[in-house]
Amino acid sequence: MNQQKPSDPTLKLRGALPLAPAPERCPAPVPERLGHFIGGEVVPGRDESLFTSYEPATGEPLCQVAAADAEEVDRAVTAARSAFDRVWGGMPGAERGKYLYRIARRIQERSRELAVLESRDNGKPIRETRDVDLPLVAAHFFYYAGWADKLDYAIPGQRVRPVGVAGQIIPWNFPLLMAAWKLAPALATGNTVVLKPAETTPLTAMMLAEILAEAELPPGVVNIVNGAGATGAALVDHPGVDKIAFTGSTEVGRIITRATAGSGKRLTMELGGKGANIVFADAALDQAVEGVIDGIFFNQGQVCCAGSRLLIEEGIAAAFLDRLKRRIETLRIGDPLDKNTDVGALNSVEQLQRVQRYIEIGRRQGAAVWQGSACPTPEQGYFVAPTLLTGVQQTDTVVREEIFGPVLSVLTFRTPDEAIRKANDTEYGLAASVWTEKASKLFEVAHALNSGVVWANGANLFDPASPFGGMRHSGFGREGGIAGLWPYLEIQ
Repeated sequence: MNQQKPSDPTLKLRGALPLAPAPERCPAPVPERLGHFIGGEVVPGRDESLFTSYEPATGEPLCQVAAADAEEVDRAVTAARSAFDRVWGGMPGAERGKYLYRIARRIQERSRELAVLESRDNGKPIRETRDVDLPLVAAHFFYYAGWADKLDYAIPGQRVRPVGVAGQIIPWNFPLLMAAWKLAPALATGNTVVLKPAETTPLTAMMLAEILAEAELPPGVVNIVNGAGATGAALVDHPGVDKIAFTGSTEVGRIITRATAGSGKRLTMELGGKGANIVFADAALDQAVEGVIDGIFFNQGQVCCAGSRLLIEEGIAAAFLDRLKRRIETLRIGDPLDKNTDVGALNSVEQLQRVQRYIEIGRRQGAAVWQGSACPTPEQGYFVAPTLLTGVQQTDTVVREEIFGPVLSVLTFRTPDEAIRKANDTEYGLAASVWTEKASKLFEVAHALNSGVVWANGANLFDPASPFGGMRHSGFGREGGIAGLWPYLEIQ
């Protein structure tokens, strides 16, 4: 990694004026201790279960978090079951929708606070949390609020009812957005929820608990338990849970699948990915460069759908890489709360070490490693400069395995068929992007890709009305759109 310390606090870009720091300032106090939200009340948790959550940009302690044990998980599930039986499951859909509208509006009102906390907790730039994550969070609640009184149209010709109590396990890469993806359809369909945030990013989930209380959501409809793997396992194994929704690694997904086999629990999963960006010679190259940057570097590569493999048509490979490198040299790395920052911090020291390890593996296997140097990475915190790995082969570890960092493996192809074969040569199948000006080629390639989502001349495009999900080892089931309702409904 480039660990040079800038001699000047301003970032001097090639051919650009210096940019003075522009930190986002908003009252968003971080509590010293986080517990749980059970039955409409904040529960402090056990003193002996406390662990420390760290701020990615500094590596300094952020707060203490209590890990829920099996007894506390049981209390949360019991509260959810009681709320389902007594209040929520039988409430008219129009009334449920009013609560979701109220939650969405309150999220909008407190969006600056939530964005600041998300950036401090996760490490992603404030531009990402403020301009992408939070608007989408509110939009999901608004969208599914509109479905709450129309559920008989979700499965045409059939009458439906809610499943019951849903256990939802959230990742650290989109802490609040992934919570909204799962909570909004579950609540709209009349289910109650026990939500477990990732152990490294609990802050916005607990602020969401405040918002639920402000919206006067009936106690027990949503319960939040913090913790790590043991807490998640207790939730998955609990006999009172009717459905599990999980977003996370493929390895943990396999464990959950085995644990729920034969239990009768419904299961939906969004797991890992090794997405391909396929760039043809007839593409709008500058647009494709921006799409590649947006897909892998603005989010530090910490998304399952990141386009971490770049497949370039051989005739334009050199020219495209030159453009890409010039654009990377303009990216600003640093404080996630600085509105000038393009690339923030990785979420944890463990993730930093993982990404560094994969870069070294690539180097040992013969890859040429290139990193932008115009903006040095900070010495403090969990930062990795945007990295290109060229000269790689299909069998290389960095091409086969998910890195989950700002690392892009670059390959070339000569024909559309070769591009399709290389893109499909993976165990994953979550998302891909195709860049070409020819619609016939775009549709031919897109339909041939083994991928749950294919973006046309774009990357990381999300809408609450559009289903999202993977295939192969990237999971099963869909979140978003009308398809996001189905896992939470039973046909009567």
